[in-house]
Amino acid sequence: MRHRMMRESGGRHQKRNAGSSGSAPAPDRRVREDRFAGRTADRPLDRSADQPADRFADRFADQEEFSRRTLAAADFPVYGVVVSRAIAGEAPTGGAPAGEALAAFETSGGELRWVEVQCGDWRSAAGPYVTVRTYRPGAERGEQLPELEDLVEDERDRVYEQLGVDEGDGPGRVRALRVWITVDGEPCAVEVHEDRPVPEPGAPASGGPEPVWAGRLRVGGLTVTVCGRGVAPGVVELGSIGDFERCLRGRTELLRDLAARRARHVPVEERELPPAVGMEAHRALIAQTVAESAAIEAQVRVGRTPRLPRGLRGEVGAVRWEAAVRQQMRLATETRDEAVAAVTSMVNHLNRLSQQTHWLVGTAEGEAAVEEVVRYTVFASEVASLPAQRAWAQLWRERPGGGGAGVWEEQRLAEQLWLSAWEQWRAARR
Repeated sequence: MRHRMMRESGGRHQKRNAGSSGSAPAPDRRVREDRFAGRTADRPLDRSADQPADRFADRFADQEEFSRRTLAAADFPVYGVVVSRAIAGEAPTGGAPAGEALAAFETSGGELRWVEVQCGDWRSAAGPYVTVRTYRPGAERGEQLPELEDLVEDERDRVYEQLGVDEGDGPGRVRALRVWITVDGEPCAVEVHEDRPVPEPGAPASGGPEPVWAGRLRVGGLTVTVCGRGVAPGVVELGSIGDFERCLRGRTELLRDLAARRARHVPVEERELPPAVGMEAHRALIAQTVAESAAIEAQVRVGRTPRLPRGLRGEVGAVRWEAAVRQQMRLATETRDEAVAAVTSMVNHLNRLSQQTHWLVGTAEGEAAVEEVVRYTVFASEVASLPAQRAWAQLWRERPGGGGAGVWEEQRLAEQLWLSAWEQWRAARR
């Protein structure tokens, strides 16, 4: 499992679980330290009102010590930026010099797989900011390493998630460069992928999102990737890290900063939201979730890493979900748990239907199907598609959590009955 502060790769299409504890994970698990939140699979770092300050501080100390023990066992060189004025000078805001920090690492079976360090001003979308990831020898033979395009998108995800700056979904204006990066005093030729976002129509020509670049090189049998913004790749100098203490202290400082920001964040469940009208909240949520699925499928078809567009992530989705749940509670006279279950089933129904059919999106019958699913969810109305609604309810209720081939065969047949019910509904409309 990877240890990366808050995200694996922010928008990559996968479930996330983040948090911390004082004990080291079991050696047979893949462990990742995450860029925003620290140790995964434990409790979140956010400080609650009933959590003493000393216990809150202890959690950072536990994380730092766990990282220290892990890195002390590294049996391969780890590279980082040789700090220069171009990268670690004063931040653009005039604050203290930007420094180094441990960004991430991954272990599997008790073996350290890779380590990533960062250098520069992480608080600014303008940078300068550079990350360097060192893989253990032979890593490229055991797994497919990220493409350079994915490293660029990961960095844009970091800026979106840490700073709230949406630099748009790539690719933008892309070019391939061949540059020289100095490693342990020796120049090394590197192929670099650079992506400069295309400005929105009407936006000023200057002052837009920064170009982000990424490169991969081989150093003494190791694969090393470098990604940066606000600094030219040719001025980056790398060197092996002999002492991780500055990186560990920098990581703890970053975690404290991010946790303090979260402590000021009001959960969406506790906010006052604009009043919803009728079933508009349900329709807005469905439109977003279907768009998410379509975006992921489109990326998979062209061979790209599945990644939600940034405009569909985070607060936008959380607010739409909460608004739909509140309307469900009010209109259907349901408890919160009942409303959450109903909205969850509704969203999955239409997501599955969009994946299994060609007609749900962009057609009049698709709009009618959405409307009937919403009305059935809220009011249990006697809609024309009632057989399909009931078939879905059974399919959703009896979805397998395991079992053998017989269980999955029953699920397949139930899905066929559900799709057939929708086809009969379509035929009756003609």
